[in-house]
Amino acid sequence: MQRDAGRTRQRILEAATEEFAALGIAGARVNRIAEVAGCNKAMLYAYYGNKDQLFDAVFTAYVDAYLEEVGFDADDLPSYAGRVFDYFEEHPGHLRLATWYRLERPQGARLEAVLAVNADRLAELERAQADGVIPADFSPVELLSLIQSIATSWSTMNPEYGSAVPADRAHRRRTVVDAVELLLGSRAAGA
Repeated sequence: MQRDAGRTRQRILEAATEEFAALGIAGARVNRIAEVAGCNKAMLYAYYGNKDQLFDAVFTAYVDAYLEEVGFDADDLPSYAGRVFDYFEEHPGHLRLATWYRLERPQGARLEAVLAVNADRLAELERAQADGVIPADFSPVELLSLIQSIATSWSTMNPEYGSAVPADRAHRRRTVVDAVELLLGSRAAGA
């Protein structure tokens, strides 16, 4: 039986994504990842190095998928916030990955994929502010932080809110878009 290295690598990434999303870097076990991926640990190490390097590969793949699906448009931030909301509603494991990344790597080496996307988004916000498309009440990093927090607010609420959280996804999304419009001080059309 011939091995398909690309398929094996993909199975490892998929298994590792689930493991890291559920348990974080410290809690994840390479044995479980290899077992779910249908390979041995030696193969996993040969493809990805160590557990930290595997997490980096998983997180970089998540960033790439996020960028492809969500995109970024500094000229229409309410729509961007709506797309962020949609993405994490459809991919809750990716929000957990991002949370683990922030919790377990606050002082760690920065990933090139994260540095590049943040630099691009901040430059776009700076350009939009300079062009007068969006207000300059907040610095680009403040604005991006606030918008991302608003967009993920429903997904990160304490469970004690329970039935008080609107069950209607469209309502929750509209609240996100409206909040970003209010933050910007305008009512953007078509969001």
